[in-house]
Amino acid sequence: MEPEMEDKTVELMCSVPRSLWLGCSSVAESLCALRCLQSIPSTRAHNQNTSGMESQTPVDDLSPKKNTVLKFTNGPVVSSRKRPSEGNYEKEKEHCIALFDQWSEADQVEFVERLISRMCHYQHGHINSYLKPMLQRDFITALPAQGLDHIAENILSFLDARSLCAAELVCKEWQRVISEGMLWKKLIERMVRTDPLWKGLSERHQWEKYLFKNRTAEIPPNSYYHSLYPKIIQDIETIEANWRCGRHNLQRIQCRSENSKGVYCLQYDDEKIISGLRDNSIKIWDKQTLECLKILTGHTGSVLCLQYDERVIVTGSSDSTVRVWEVTTGEVLNTLIHHNEAVLHLRFANGLMVTCSKDRSIAVWDMASPTDISLRRVLVGHRAAVNVVDFDDKYIVSASGDRTIKVWSTSTCEFVRTLNGHKRGIACLQYRDRLVVSGSSDNTIRLWDIECGACLRVLEGHEELVRCIRFDNKRIVSGAYDGKIKVWDLQAALDPRAPASTLCLRTLVEHSGRVFRLQFDEFQIISSSHDDTILIWDFLNVSANGQSEGRSPSRTYTYISR
Repeated sequence: MEPEMEDKTVELMCSVPRSLWLGCSSVAESLCALRCLQSIPSTRAHNQNTSGMESQTPVDDLSPKKNTVLKFTNGPVVSSRKRPSEGNYEKEKEHCIALFDQWSEADQVEFVERLISRMCHYQHGHINSYLKPMLQRDFITALPAQGLDHIAENILSFLDARSLCAAELVCKEWQRVISEGMLWKKLIERMVRTDPLWKGLSERHQWEKYLFKNRTAEIPPNSYYHSLYPKIIQDIETIEANWRCGRHNLQRIQCRSENSKGVYCLQYDDEKIISGLRDNSIKIWDKQTLECLKILTGHTGSVLCLQYDERVIVTGSSDSTVRVWEVTTGEVLNTLIHHNEAVLHLRFANGLMVTCSKDRSIAVWDMASPTDISLRRVLVGHRAAVNVVDFDDKYIVSASGDRTIKVWSTSTCEFVRTLNGHKRGIACLQYRDRLVVSGSSDNTIRLWDIECGACLRVLEGHEELVRCIRFDNKRIVSGAYDGKIKVWDLQAALDPRAPASTLCLRTLVEHSGRVFRLQFDEFQIISSSHDDTILIWDFLNVSANGQSEGRSPSRTYTYISR
């Protein structure tokens, strides 16, 4: 560039607002794009007749005879292009192109680089807009053409539902890849693997039989899964709305005993409900028909706690013993005599069992088999009855009538810390990951960080002792001696900015006595009470006239022991 022209250019750039010329496309970006074009065959003809051409002109003399002048007025910036007459320009342009086509690709790139360096930012922007579409590649269409359909399918399989819908509309080839790759089926399978709500729906609505299978004649086409997806989303939204509004279908099991009444503990799965009663018995119920399948007897006191897996039922009683029963036959496999007073709670998992008692102690047991259970350690530190225990691989957590929660090391059984805050005795808790949720006779629920011992939130609303509590990733469900079950928003409770008035989503009132125990999943709550009933609150199968408030339509089964 001539020195005089360079001075004018600098003067011009200084007179233009800084935001205007800094916002233009960069020369570096254009040059990078042009280098990428080296791998693309030239689309111009290489066979033009050049016999009459003049000798090659030096590169410096072949730049187009044009420049751009920016005129500044009170209005917007206006550009005008100056060039010689049309006839002259066309002749010179064709001559340049003819010479350009004769050069090697490296020479062509070098020439264009020098050409671009002589242009202004305004021209760079035009070149950038022209190059961008040329550099785009439809790899989803290109891969199948190379026999790499599986790679295209794998790339698209990472899309969520909204993006997958959009991808189907790009072109017929993308739609074919999605259809033949059964990507809607894979998306649903991914959700079922990772989300308990999706897994539960797949089992209850029986479309799980079409998942996790290789392509066979029994598998529906991709269109089936495409239409299934929005139906699943609709089901999920309906269930969430039912939880928020309290809409449910109610089933009631009444187990009236002759001498005493009250269902102290329970656990359920898809086929059965196992309950421990005040009348010293354990009753097993068919979850579909609500009929009593079996009664286990042997305890000489009320059955206060229980847990079962696919092999055994373990129960604790006010007779101070822990009994192990075979699930299918109901046979007593083992009786553990250690505690001096009532066994109030127990948990077992992965070869370890922890029991706690009114005698203020906690017993840690090794479970090699149902018949080979040995005492590992006794934990002492509470100053009142230990009402509840829970544990994982890291910590054992216990709560007591002495108003404290104590944390112990699972591996060493050594004491770690005490959580203080409740004003009266603690009746229930659940522990998972870093979170402990506890309920107390001070009528409150507290959320704790187990690692630092801090109380994260206090939930108030129950009018009497909070007797049972459970939580998952979304909700806390609590039952109390006021006969009420409350559903709380867990995520809001963990947010210190959330107002206390927004935390309780719904209060369920059906029990006529104290609520002793409850368990819940994404679709239902099952609770037991001093009123001698077990209630099943179904939020999935809600009748069209289901009420959001007040009494719900119920189905009742009555069992009278003899």
